[in-house]
Amino acid sequence: MEPSSAADPVHVRAFGPTALLAEVDDAAAALALATWLRERGVAAADVVPAARTVLLDGLDPADVGPTRALLAGWRGQPIAGGDRRPAGGGPVVELAVVYDGPDLDDVADLWGVSREEAMARHTGLELVSVFCGFAPGFAYLSGLPAQWAVPRLGTPRTRVPPGSVALADTWCGVYPTASPGGWRLLGRTSASLWDVDRDPPALLAPGTRVRFVAAEAP
Repeated sequence: MEPSSAADPVHVRAFGPTALLAEVDDAAAALALATWLRERGVAAADVVPAARTVLLDGLDPADVGPTRALLAGWRGQPIAGGDRRPAGGGPVVELAVVYDGPDLDDVADLWGVSREEAMARHTGLELVSVFCGFAPGFAYLSGLPAQWAVPRLGTPRTRVPPGSVALADTWCGVYPTASPGGWRLLGRTSASLWDVDRDPPALLAPGTRVRFVAAEAP
């Protein structure tokens, strides 16, 4: 199938016989579209938002055409204006963080503030999980102002401890397990980010609002 008209806010491509891939402007739009589709009971087994796409998988071939027509009716709702963050309304999760990360001082320097002010900035934000990826339970959290963007490390670490709270560009994330990584580490949380016995398994599923709270080291 050909992509939809450039005048439409979403371009739709066939992704095999039982799936469609919707291409949008950014992660906020992807989360907004995925939420909109779920609210309308789209006939897909999975609706998966990513950085600039939404995958609708597990469609019955007979539902591909009607689903494509449904997508054509989307006009950007319900994206919040201004900073392009998704509209609120999801559950709120508070994560207690010990701010002792090896990159906290570097982030404070990049922001031109003290260590304490950097912590206050981070705990003053309400972020939104817009999609998950990289590892099970790793949520890409949106809402860091563009002027606070920080570069990734020049050389990634070979091992980032589980629970590490980190920044890269305008994203915030929490590493659910030990893994390599090049994000800048602010601190650590003991929260379980991924639990197969929980519904949903991801603590920070897309749409979840996230707030960080400073905690003392145990």
